[in-house]
Amino acid sequence: MAHDALIPTPLGRLGVVTDCGVLLRLDWLEKGPARWPRDGFARTVGEALTAWFEQPGELPALPLAPAATAFQARVRAALQAIPVGQTRTYGDLANELGSAPRAVGGACRTNPLPVIVPCHRVVARSGLGGYSGDWERGAALCCKQRLLDLEADCRP
Repeated sequence: MAHDALIPTPLGRLGVVTDCGVLLRLDWLEKGPARWPRDGFARTVGEALTAWFEQPGELPALPLAPAATAFQARVRAALQAIPVGQTRTYGDLANELGSAPRAVGGACRTNPLPVIVPCHRVVARSGLGGYSGDWERGAALCCKQRLLDLEADCRP
């Protein structure tokens, strides 16, 4: 599936995939040229993300593709309820959802909407945890740490 926009961020490009005014997916991509649509929903998403990276805060409500499963929908709602600049552990969310930490981690790992659905705000009991399939080390974990640092720098 082709990206409707390639948005530059301090962490690399985010590929934006939309369909009929609904955000389907955001993909972290290697550095490269940006590609902004002239108008339309993909441009709205790109502008919202650009503003967020300049001043992390609450993102505007955007129409999102439904989560793949009912459990992932519950995890998504819990993630979106975590305030900017704060974190929760996988165990915290598991207790809240009546689930297990590994199940929460699995739902976070398959999150197709990073930043918008802030799975980076979920950490392990003793450490950073995983991000986008990386665990203990890797480029995705560096990205998670940088997202947390951006938000921490913007706390009131």
